[in-house]
Amino acid sequence: MDHFAAESSTKYLGSLLIMNLKFHLLSRIVVIAVICLIATAGCVLYQADRQSILTTRVTVESIDKQLELQLLRIDAGFGQPERFPDFDLWKETGMVSGVCVSYLSAHGSFRRSICNGAKITSRIWPTWFESFYRWTFHPGYEMVRQVAFNGRIHGSIVVAPSPEMGIASAWQAIRGLMGLSVSSTLALCLLVYFTISRALRPAQVIIAGLEKMEKGELSIRLPAFELKEWQRTGKAINQLAASQEQLLSERKKLALKLMTIQEEERRYLARELHDEFGQCLAAINAVAASISQTAEYECPALVPEAKNISRIIGHMMSVLRGLLLRLRPSDIDELGLTASLKSLATGWNAGGSGKIHYSLAVDGDLDRLPEPIPVTIFRIVQECLTNVAKHSAAAHAKVTLRTIPANNPITAIELSIEDDGKTNKLPFEDSPGIGLLGIRERVTALGGRLVLETCKPSGLAVQVWLPVQPLSGT
Repeated sequence: MDHFAAESSTKYLGSLLIMNLKFHLLSRIVVIAVICLIATAGCVLYQADRQSILTTRVTVESIDKQLELQLLRIDAGFGQPERFPDFDLWKETGMVSGVCVSYLSAHGSFRRSICNGAKITSRIWPTWFESFYRWTFHPGYEMVRQVAFNGRIHGSIVVAPSPEMGIASAWQAIRGLMGLSVSSTLALCLLVYFTISRALRPAQVIIAGLEKMEKGELSIRLPAFELKEWQRTGKAINQLAASQEQLLSERKKLALKLMTIQEEERRYLARELHDEFGQCLAAINAVAASISQTAEYECPALVPEAKNISRIIGHMMSVLRGLLLRLRPSDIDELGLTASLKSLATGWNAGGSGKIHYSLAVDGDLDRLPEPIPVTIFRIVQECLTNVAKHSAAAHAKVTLRTIPANNPITAIELSIEDDGKTNKLPFEDSPGIGLLGIRERVTALGGRLVLETCKPSGLAVQVWLPVQPLSGT
């Protein structure tokens, strides 16, 4: 389940990264498209307004010429003055709808108006567009021109295009532009989306590889990709992983050698202290006892001195036993790991005055483990129980040790030290102590895994997993 959850999390992170990049690029495209659409819409509306003004001017000129022609015919006797001005010809030839033409005589006594084209009965544009267009361009701009012939002004014509027709024409142009822009932007976004999806597909593989490398799987290598940029990235990551794997392997070998040398030195010191120093203390204690017995008859004044010597020797032997226990527990070599751990738990229960109860649960045969696993497990338990006694303020501490599988051949060891103390968070990354660092170094040197967790409602759980297999570099 943990492996499946890790893979799911990795895929989720990779998908999230790609989605963020897609959203970033697509949002940029949309923003640029909106800016271009606004600029183009402004140009289109401006051109529509200019076209409307130009059409009005052409209409004014056309009507002016027609009226001048009518005055010429009347002056030549071919026309009928009562029909002036006659707009029928303009109405027949005019191609512009929604234009109204008015004629006002010079004295203001006569006025005639005519409109070309049908009026707009239903509004097809939104209100906001009409308000914006009226505020910006002022549609329906009227043009006035005086009608003159032979140096005499007969009147003036007023050409007024319909504002609604101008707004409708502008809205038709904008709507077509918006449809084209939206469809083009959508097509471009889809093209970019699928192109980026294909181009960034290796990103998920790279993220998954980096996640595994972060968890210590440095043997993983990224495949070759199609794009040169991804090829260079994958190659650099593979080289980094290879160098880190080599450094970690050399570090493990060095740490394992240092542990082996350290335990050999401790074993040598413990043997020498036990055989030489311990025997000498035992001999001195025997001599002091003999002196005490002899002094009782011949020199009673020496009896207290002899007893003082015996007390000092007893204290030195007690200190020596504690030192030997820290250097190299003799039970590991003589009785095995299980007996050593039971003796350790019994010692903590006896020395703790009942404040903390220490329990031990062992599942499997632990007396045939290869070196240096037994002494490593003992050191870890010893350090953890010391921390429990000093810092946890717990009432119970439990050590659980089991083999995987329970019978031979054993492939792994699981160790758990739990307490019900006051710990409710994990501030140990910033801790100045070296106990946890020493445990981590021992576990890493053996290719194992160390996990710290908080218990509910409070307390600390130290989980250690150690593989049982022949290790190179021993």
